Parts: sequence; C-alpha cells; structure tokens
Amino acid sequence: MSLGQLQRVQRDKFGARELDYVDYISLEDRLGILTANATTPYSFAFPNLAKTGPLVIEIPPGPTAGGVADFWQRPLTDTGALGPEKAQGGKFLILGPDDPDMRPDGYFVFRSATNNFWSGNRSLDPDPVKSKALLGKVRIYPYGQRDNPKDVSRHLGVEGRKWAGQQPSGLAYWAVLSRLVNEDPAIERDRITLATLAPLGVEKGKTFAPDERQRKILEEASIVGELMARANSYSKRFDGAVVWPGSRWEFALHLKNVNQEAPNATQLDERASWFYEAIGVVEAMMGRTVGAGQLYLAASKGANGERLDGGKSYALHVPKDAPVAQFWALTVYDNETRCLIDTGTAPERTSRDAIAKNPDGSVDFFFGPAAPAGKPRENWIKTLPNAGWFAYFRLYGPTETYFDGTWRLPDIVPST
Repeated sequence: MSLGQLQRVQRDKFGARELDYVDYISLEDRLGILTANATTPYSFAFPNLAKTGPLVIEIPPGPTAGGVADFWQRPLTDTGALGPEKAQGGKFLILGPDDPDMRPDGYFVFRSATNNFWSGNRSLDPDPVKSKALLGKVRIYPYGQRDNPKDVSRHLGVEGRKWAGQQPSGLAYWAVLSRLVNEDPAIERDRITLATLAPLGVEKGKTFAPDERQRKILEEASIVGELMARANSYSKRFDGAVVWPGSRWEFALHLKNVNQEAPNATQLDERASWFYEAIGVVEAMMGRTVGAGQLYLAASKGANGERLDGGKSYALHVPKDAPVAQFWALTVYDNETRCLIDTGTAPERTSRDAIAKNPDGSVDFFFGPAAPAGKPRENWIKTLPNAGWFAYFRLYGPTETYFDGTWRLPDIVPST
C-alpha cells in the first residue's frame, strides 16, 4: 500500500507517466517519504509491466544505492555498490509475470511476480550537484526499443509541491488496495487474504463500490489496523529486536531475509513493522556487509522507557570513532506520519556536517522545541510540542567495531 500510494502521488500530483522518474532532491522534496534520509536524494519510478511489456533500466556508473522490487516490496535485485554491476553501471531487464523467459547478452535479467514494480535509487555522492546529475542519468525504456529507445523516461521534480507518501486512511486506503488487486495477478501468498476481502467489496474484476454496511466496516478497520500497525512498529516484541542488551535502540529493519521469509512462516509482523514506517528493502540495507551497505538503528523511547516527547528536551552522546566506512546520520521523524519532522529546520545531522565535536572526537546532540542555552546550536535538532518523535541512527558502510560489539550507541536521555 505504501508503494501504491507513492505511485498514485507520482501520477496524480507530479504528472509522472509510466516510465518517468520523480527526483526528490531537496529536504522539502523528501518530507513526504516514509523515514527518508534528509541528506541523500532519491529517484523513484513505478511502471506497470502489463502496460509496457519487458523494461530495461539503465543504472549509470557511480556511487548509487538502490534496487528493483515487486509491489510486495520483495527485491528483485540490488543496484549500485552491492548490485551485480558493482557500481560500474549496467542494464537490467525486468520481465513481467507472464513474459516469456529470455537471457540476452549484456543484461542482468530479473522477473517480477507483480505487474507493478518499483525502481528506486539514491545517490551517495557528497556533492549535491554531482549527486543530482548522477540520478538524472538513470533511465528506463521498453526492451522492444532497446536499439533505439524512443520513450526515454523523463526526470520530474517535486517543485515545492506539498505531498504525503504514507498509506492513506479511511475508504481511500481500500480504494488504492482495490486498484492494486485488479492490476496485479493473484499470487499464491494472496489467495486467503483475497478471499477475506471479497465480502467487503475488494475483489478482482469488480469496481470498488462498497455499500453502507461495507463502508462502516472498512472505515473502522482502517483506524484499528493503523493502531495495530503503530503498536507493532513502536513496541517491537520480536526476538532479537534490541541492538545491545538493555538498550533502547532497536533494529528498524528486522528481517531474516530480504524476501521476508523465515524457515516455517512469512515474517508477517516483522515486515509489517518495517513497511509501516519505511519503504524498500534490498540486501545493502540489511547491515550485514562489513564496510558497505547501510544499517538502521531506531529509538522511540528514552533511557527510562518513556516515549520521546517533542515538548521536552533530550540529549544523545555519540562516542568517538563511529564504525562507518562512509558516514553516519542521525534523523528525527514524526510518530504519526513516519516522515521527517517538519519544523522548518533540518531534522538531521550527519558526520559530513559542520557539527561541534568534543575534544576526544565524540559528539553530543540535543533535541527539544527550543535550542538549549550554552550548547552548540549546530548540534540541536528541533522537535514539536504535542508531537511524539523517534530517531534513526544510520551507519553507512558499518565497520568491524560495530559487528564485534566494541562500539555502542548510548540511549537518548532527558536533558535540561
């Protein structure tokens, strides 16, 4: 549903056609993306293979990170440093559920189980001009036009427009779901769920037009379902969810495999937790490769177990020698939207920024509705009164001192 909503926004709000990318370059552009990094620009496309036939995605050489996923957010492939092209550039051929097999030379070939799929990319180049230019070189076109691509995708901008990428609520949620049910094949994992939806007016081959009884059920279900999702995300009860014993930092992405399958069951609650607050998963995001990829640590509670309150003041001490080969980023999000907290100021600080460091190389950060007196303002992230928040601490290229446990991030603590 989060991908379906993003697809709808790109088409209806930004005017994206089937093969167009929308580039989210500035902080303001990215305010609608679930748990976006405020530093790295994004570029998304959401084609439907039933309408286009097999598609070629060209990824340019350079420091990108991304992938291609079906609409269950199961990755077909990484792209970038951990993709098969190893950041050297390459062509990816994406086949639809019913397309015949083919293995042409010069292409990395993958098949999507859904007609709708997602091509998502980020640039990790620290130079914003180079970063934007690099994303602009990504393109997509029908395989049938490979010798002379006539419909090379455009790259569109957000251009200051306000938008929301989180899953819609109320009947709008079910309307998007009905569209997706009708556009994509009923794969094996869908069949029981589709049977439960049919009596409620969401059924393949039928227009979504619920009667009064169905509307009442669906509207209530939207409210209850989101409350369940929020509790599942912010009060994780998964084995191994805590990063360090006794810590309030948890693994935001807590999946055994990128396909979200455990030996005897699908990781239902684990995947629901991640995809309620975020979009996308590829191997690079699993935090398992020393010196490459990303690792996502999350905290929605302070050291005493209290929920983080935007009207109160807090502090976080980041020890010296953070275990990263590239950089780290500390980001604050709104509990309800799961998007970057919108205060008119930067909701993120990174090791690439001009931040104040302690003599030993460690850093102290401060959170609250007002800048703390006597503290470096560049180390303060503003929060909003009457709004809960949570933080991500991202490690880009986690190194050995994280994996062997010799470096540990302390909890967020109350501050005066």
